[in-house]
Amino acid sequence: MDTGKATPTMNDVAAFAGVSHQTVSRVLNGEPFVSEATRQKVLAAVEALKYRRNMMAKALVTGSTNVIGVLVTDPTMTGPSGAVLAIERTARARGYWLSLASVERHEDTDETARAVSHFVDQGVDGIIAVAQTQVVVDEILRVATGIPTVLVTSGVVPPGHATIDIDQAGGSRALLDLLRGLGHTRIAHVMGPPGDLHGLARYEEWRRSLAPDQPTDGLLVAGDWSSISGYEATLALLDASTPATAIVAANDQMALGATRALSEHGLRVPDDMSVVGFDDIDASNCAIPPLTTIRQNHRALGAATLALLLDVIGGQPVRNVTIPAELIVRKSAAPPPDRR
Repeated sequence: MDTGKATPTMNDVAAFAGVSHQTVSRVLNGEPFVSEATRQKVLAAVEALKYRRNMMAKALVTGSTNVIGVLVTDPTMTGPSGAVLAIERTARARGYWLSLASVERHEDTDETARAVSHFVDQGVDGIIAVAQTQVVVDEILRVATGIPTVLVTSGVVPPGHATIDIDQAGGSRALLDLLRGLGHTRIAHVMGPPGDLHGLARYEEWRRSLAPDQPTDGLLVAGDWSSISGYEATLALLDASTPATAIVAANDQMALGATRALSEHGLRVPDDMSVVGFDDIDASNCAIPPLTTIRQNHRALGAATLALLLDVIGGQPVRNVTIPAELIVRKSAAPPPDRR
């Protein structure tokens, strides 16, 4: 056989590896029931022949491009970026590739609509929308009609649509239960930016933890997810006539800013003030003191999101999935001074 031809076919790969055409197809599609030895023979043949699949031809035959459109808001933030990376790794292992579009202006419905239109033009098999604002959620539901779609969101989604998210409220509740169990009664909150659904879910759980008639004066300040906003918010909280004894920051970056503000005012964490965050970014375990926080399992989220989309593509019943959040207890939370 001439292995030097310019455009080797799948049959050439099969002949070179000494297997059937169907076995080559199974290996390239990431399907099970192929032994590891056979899989390695096929991959070695693919490499030796420099074989490249003609995806357009495959799409004409099967009606599938093995491409998934992923729309993401706030792609630079820890939560959305972690979700997208986990989805990409899981998809690639299953023989799928991503077409990625980001929406930076959260209130711009045209940007969302254009991204979905681009996905349709590409012939994607389905769409995953990592949607951090209700505007994006609503627009996806409006324009993606008829396309298998999964929404990774904490937003309000009507029945009949597949959704998945890490348990934002449950994570916040675990932090608040920890602090109250330590004896804290005045717990301040540095919330995320207005309109952000994860920030809203975490805020609402904090608000539910208060007595119905309890005022929030001196206990609530908004940030924008950045460390400097957590720093500035904490300065505002320290101006309250009756200061809190603990701060729940809506993410770790703002919690790190809070610890700096406290340190500059001669307050020690957790001796004078407890501080907790959300996300478990790498810096959290290296903070002084190490930060108590919530770990989001993006690997589990990625695997479950792709499985959910494949179910939708396959016509399975729609499901709404919640991935548990994990409380990580470190040294930044302790009983308030009057409980020691």
